[in-house]
Amino acid sequence: MIDLYAAGTSNGMRARIALEETGLPYKLNFVDLAKGENKTPKFLAMNPNGQIPVIVDHDGPGGKPLTLSQSTAILLYCAEKSGRFLPKDPAVRAAMLQALMSASTDVTPVLGAFFGAKNKDANSPVTQMFKDRVRSLMQVWDGALGKNRYCAGGELTVADLSLYAGYARIKGMAPDAVEGMPNLTRWADEMAARPAIQRALKF
Repeated sequence: MIDLYAAGTSNGMRARIALEETGLPYKLNFVDLAKGENKTPKFLAMNPNGQIPVIVDHDGPGGKPLTLSQSTAILLYCAEKSGRFLPKDPAVRAAMLQALMSASTDVTPVLGAFFGAKNKDANSPVTQMFKDRVRSLMQVWDGALGKNRYCAGGELTVADLSLYAGYARIKGMAPDAVEGMPNLTRWADEMAARPAIQRALKF
């Protein structure tokens, strides 16, 4: 059994999508960020950075408990443990890693900056700057998804699971940032129809 400590941020969604899609048994432990539950001694013992998500796999490698933070690390761990969503072909795997890094390290930090600025002043130039950056990143993905069914080619991989977590947050908080992108919308609609994705987004 895996304990997941998370909230409904893109990082939290990414970890929960990983667990739902790979079918690994887990229990969700909701962390109320507004109440500072990520700063309690118990949580900081699991992740001194005080950030969600965190998993505790009570049946980790060698049958020993394993505690892991960082949403993309959790995503890859779940994929490797389950043997799912990781391409076998070396060229496709390389494309998957490139797509995964873009989805996780390009999109997510800009999202964080945008939402942080929006919470302070929704109409400020800084907020608009980050929103434009989010839209620019999504336009690149729209172009890529016009050539391939999924993020790294013809098969569903961890890159798609990672990107969808970011997309879902954008769609929920700033839907106009992803408007007018038919390829991205086609892909997102297919992802949203997956039962595991639907379960994962319910925090």
